[in-house]
Amino acid sequence: MTTNLLDYDLEGLAAFCEQLGEKRFRATQLFRWIHQKGASSFDQMTDLAKSLREKLPTSAAIKGVKLVSRHDSEDGTIKWLFDVGAGDIIETVFIPESDRGTLCISSQAGCAVGCRFCSTGHQGFSRNLTTAEIVGQLWFAEHCLRQQFKQQERVISNVVMMGMGEPLQNYAQLLPALRVMLDDHGYGLSRRRVTVSTSGVVPMMDRLAQDCPVALAVSLHAPVDALRSDLVPLNKKYPIAELLQACARYQQFAPRDFMTFEYCMLDGVNDQSEHARQLIALMQHHAKDGLVCKINLIPFNPFPASGLTRSAMPQVMAFAKILLDAGIITTVRKTRGDDIDAACGQLAGDVQDRTDVVRRMASQRQGMLGGIKVVMARETSA
Repeated sequence: MTTNLLDYDLEGLAAFCEQLGEKRFRATQLFRWIHQKGASSFDQMTDLAKSLREKLPTSAAIKGVKLVSRHDSEDGTIKWLFDVGAGDIIETVFIPESDRGTLCISSQAGCAVGCRFCSTGHQGFSRNLTTAEIVGQLWFAEHCLRQQFKQQERVISNVVMMGMGEPLQNYAQLLPALRVMLDDHGYGLSRRRVTVSTSGVVPMMDRLAQDCPVALAVSLHAPVDALRSDLVPLNKKYPIAELLQACARYQQFAPRDFMTFEYCMLDGVNDQSEHARQLIALMQHHAKDGLVCKINLIPFNPFPASGLTRSAMPQVMAFAKILLDAGIITTVRKTRGDDIDAACGQLAGDVQDRTDVVRRMASQRQGMLGGIKVVMARETSA
């Protein structure tokens, strides 16, 4: 059985090369060929010794995710559907902007958290993705876009782990994937430009702070435990006070000087002035722990069976004004790729309708999507 080299960060690849009786510097050469140049064949790696190029195919391969289809939005957003086997499909979305290119990556097929407003959670959990399947989304998209735009320099400047799944519930596979993204011999992304979104898996937040402190976006969505437990079931295990204490600890290691909190605006559920005042009180209380917050207000994208509706924009702006008047950094986001179902929340009904077809016709499987959100009021990134 061959080893997929996309499963390795640089240290892992160095250990693999040593097992083959090769020097560690060969791993750096391999790593650059795979991630910087997009090589999928060892024959392309012309500066490797011929003996090594002949040895590698017997024990290793470079195997990306299998493309099912591509969908292009009128606003420039691109959505790819990838087959990861056993009837499971994941989606990856590229969002182009004038000053950056952001790739939204999935970490699981489905999701076990089950947030009420998240369509992926409604369809349930299938399995964790491997490191190769996580990295493979970036590897495919980066080199596909370089060919499309006919350029050699990097196209993707930002990665957000905001696709399908709860990244911190797949920590063992996520960590080496993040290290590949950050490695100067790989994609060379800064820690500020790689964001992990989490619904609040507190122990893993603490581990990530020690192991690989990239930017963190926390799905909050409610200012009090009773409401958040209804919207985000994980809150019953890690309630708000415990979560925000973990956020304050994480901020000591984080590459940004604030912690981002996502807040999906749900009509009549969490969007009233009372909720805004409760949110202010909550953030002010935890400021004593050193927590500096930024709130991202996200318009909800309705999907079948959610039983929820989107807050009207005047209500969103009124909510934002209350927060801003209290001195809390607040942004309002807009969705991208709505016309190709690439916006946050546009998934479950479409996928559920196609489930039988997916399993019968593997070569024509249709997709699933986690969350893509684009800031309207620009956020700072280095």
